[in-house]
Amino acid sequence: MHDKPQAVGPWRRRTRQTAYGNPWIDVFHDEVDRPDGGPGIYGVVHFHTRAVGVVVVDDDGRILLVGQHRYTLDEYSWELPEGGVPDSETIEEGAARELREETGYEARSWRRLFRFTTSNSVTDEEGVMLVATGLRAGEASPDETEELAVRWATLDEVLGEIERGQIHDLMTIAAIYRYALELRQKT
Repeated sequence: MHDKPQAVGPWRRRTRQTAYGNPWIDVFHDEVDRPDGGPGIYGVVHFHTRAVGVVVVDDDGRILLVGQHRYTLDEYSWELPEGGVPDSETIEEGAARELREETGYEARSWRRLFRFTTSNSVTDEEGVMLVATGLRAGEASPDETEELAVRWATLDEVLGEIERGQIHDLMTIAAIYRYALELRQKT
């Protein structure tokens, strides 16, 4: 029998100040009472949108990837179509919009793959990964900040690129592994 760790009280916020804000995020500086009762501080990155990503699968089982240079890393990244969904849209509406903007594709069938939180020790960002099938090609219309490339790859090719560290976006890795696991469980 394993002993459970003893529970401690929750964090309690005493004050909150916005240390930085822009149209996409706010960075909060909180004065808190820690779970042990002592005083402390906490920094929280708050996103104005929910994250969404899409495993786009064509009739041959290939996966659609989007490539772009990521400013924060100063390197090129291949990943699934991803973006932000404001509260005025449902997750599915936002995912469809992001897919259409980034790739030009529209999907007839949508299925939620899983819910996630990102780096939850410093951010309250939440998101959902979906699977999209029944595709129809169209014209992409990326944001003015995006210079995107699009390519198709087999699931094995994507898994290989993940294993070699060529694909390193965590939303993409988690969604591809989950999708691959589902396929394996069906056989």
